[in-house]
Amino acid sequence: MSESGLTFTGERFLPDCEREIWYEHYHRYTMALDWVAGKKVLDAACGEGYGTHLLSQKAQAVVGVDIDEAAIKHAANTYQEDNLSYQKSDVLKLKFADDTFDVVVSFETLEHLAQHDQLVAEFKRVLKPEGVLLISTPDKLEYSDKTGFNNEYHVKELYVDEFKQLISKTFKHSQYFGQKLMFSSAIWRLNIEPKTLQFDFLNDANQVFNKPLFNPIYLIVAASDVELEQQAGHDFYNFAEQSEQIYGHYNAVIRAHIKAENNCKALTQQQQDWLKHPIIGRCIKWFGRK
Repeated sequence: MSESGLTFTGERFLPDCEREIWYEHYHRYTMALDWVAGKKVLDAACGEGYGTHLLSQKAQAVVGVDIDEAAIKHAANTYQEDNLSYQKSDVLKLKFADDTFDVVVSFETLEHLAQHDQLVAEFKRVLKPEGVLLISTPDKLEYSDKTGFNNEYHVKELYVDEFKQLISKTFKHSQYFGQKLMFSSAIWRLNIEPKTLQFDFLNDANQVFNKPLFNPIYLIVAASDVELEQQAGHDFYNFAEQSEQIYGHYNAVIRAHIKAENNCKALTQQQQDWLKHPIIGRCIKWFGRK
């Protein structure tokens, strides 16, 4: 049971989840802020409600819907803004009239359902003619095939070409973005705002704003007696190695930690079971007093 009162099962993300899943989920919503400013928005399969609340910082009005009544009650009680509301609803049968929303947001929903065509068609129905759908789903090749990972909560994952085919059947135009949490080294210009970099920052009050990168640990300088603005160079450099050694090490350490944690829980449970045993329990207590 998490601090939110909802249980993390692996299917629904919760804000108090740790590690890479936190960055992956929050980043999608902060990216969506550029698309929802001043718009009427639907967050379909909103879950705990944290993302819908983030969207309300820029949207004219936003509604979060989810089929889980407990999640909706939690969201409505936890996140309260004048332009924000939550409703219980099946995303395959939305309780809204045609042409209601400027933007429909649905992150990591598609793979949990088998009725992909019905889902996208329902999103198109509630969108205004000029409306935009923002939808995400994992690439089956990268997420499952290459890693050997089987997410028990995923009903039907798609390969990239299948996802593109699904979208193109309903929408005339599309832009595709890729997302991956990467371990890398960043070098950036100080004292100027990079023109081509969007860096969203989430503060402790759950407010999203754009800010310069974190304070650097190392300083690098280019110095000359001639004007440097005319020299070749970029405002932001990012470096990573192909084998992603740091990411691999990180995952290995995390898996070992989770395994050790599960073993400790199992041993604790076993000890509790022994204490309940009429004979073994008395022996343990007797030796414990010695």
